[in-house]
Amino acid sequence: MAETKMLKFVNVERDMPEKRVPDLRKNDYDEIYQQYASVKAEEQASRCSQCGVPYCQSHCPLHNNIPDWLRLTAEGRLQEAYQISQDTNTFPEICGRICPQDRLCEGNCVIEQSGHGTVTIGSVEKYITDTAWEKGWVKPNAPTQERSEDVAIIGAGPAGLAAADRLRKAGVQVTVYDRYDRAGGLLTYGIPGFKLEKDVVMRRNELLAEGGVKFVMNTNVGEDISFADLRAKHDAILIATGVYKSRELSGVGSGNKGIVKALDYLTASNRVNLGDTVPEIESGELSAAGKKVVVIGGGDTAMDCVRTAIRQGATSVKCLYRRDKKNMPGSQRETQNAEEEGVDFVWLSAPKGFTGEGDVTGVMVSKMRLGAPDASGRQSPEEILGADYKEDADLVIKALGFSPEDLPTLWGTPELEVTRWGTVKSDFTTHATSIDGVYAAGDIERGASLVVWAIRDGREAADSILGYLNAQDVVAAE
Repeated sequence: MAETKMLKFVNVERDMPEKRVPDLRKNDYDEIYQQYASVKAEEQASRCSQCGVPYCQSHCPLHNNIPDWLRLTAEGRLQEAYQISQDTNTFPEICGRICPQDRLCEGNCVIEQSGHGTVTIGSVEKYITDTAWEKGWVKPNAPTQERSEDVAIIGAGPAGLAAADRLRKAGVQVTVYDRYDRAGGLLTYGIPGFKLEKDVVMRRNELLAEGGVKFVMNTNVGEDISFADLRAKHDAILIATGVYKSRELSGVGSGNKGIVKALDYLTASNRVNLGDTVPEIESGELSAAGKKVVVIGGGDTAMDCVRTAIRQGATSVKCLYRRDKKNMPGSQRETQNAEEEGVDFVWLSAPKGFTGEGDVTGVMVSKMRLGAPDASGRQSPEEILGADYKEDADLVIKALGFSPEDLPTLWGTPELEVTRWGTVKSDFTTHATSIDGVYAAGDIERGASLVVWAIRDGREAADSILGYLNAQDVVAAE
């Protein structure tokens, strides 16, 4: 009987791809993790226990068939591993890079619970798909038969692009409308290159275009084209705009120059790295070069901002967060990377106001402590009276999360129902909205969340749209 390639976790230790040393990586925007060699990828994949109830799979929003493609990788059957991985995931090379595996698949790995260290699922996923691109295994979706129906997708982020891919595979004509000049949404303009190099996103956009997806860029629905016109022109619509409205800070001095929004800051930096000329960078308005930088927030966007500021040449970078390290919402892995690169985290600190006349000179900070748990079970931060102090700052970046834009007003569609949070109200399973033939997916439906959830929503919504189009065909034939 041939020896199994799997269950090597007892003898083979967990081994992540090497990270480039901080002194080198903080001077560029290249991804910080090196690529696995084939031998190392096979070795790490072989640590999988092939458990009967794969918690890694059940805790993945896409329910990726992780044990299967780990086994195929361990056996050197990479092309089959890629086929399995892309069956459930439209963008496995992107999820392998930016998913918080420590909170999802890897965080629920059975061998981790037994003290052996989790399988490096994300790194193997990245290796499989990068190899597939290198070998030419990744092909545009070529439908076996074209259909006449035409679907409009508003938003070229991960939810919209995942839906576009799935609809094109079924032969539906797809037109994607987006306000930016490049597709990808936050994959292109929100996430820095050191986490997701931009050629990875651009090649996927090009593949979708080769597969027949039409892109109409630099188009704001409600301004350049009306929602009513889209409904008249297309057989169904998917709203996948994401959430882009930044949460604001109040307090003394909050209008000072030098207090900027995280998305404006990250978009400007990413545009420079894509080769664009950005006046706000050249003028210094959205550049951290030579400045004392304070970032307010504790999520992944805050981590992106602090690490970008390091690369832009800030003299110091501090991150204020109102809870402690254990309770921050961002990835622990990203926090560690930021600390290695020289970011100073100031825990249990909240902004109270800003100093400066015209230009910001500092942040007035309240020290906090954790009190009783709130409704979500997290301990609520409470201000410690009399413990205020000032953090010097030339640039303050607000990374407090994002809220939905008021789409019914912007689009002149009062019939589009929204929740009390402003997200588009839709059916939990079908993603159908209050308007016939109009669906929603991604952050505009569930609130600011993970890319992997947006991909799942986009795929599910595409399947519902196909069902709707098929039903329309039946009605027309009767």
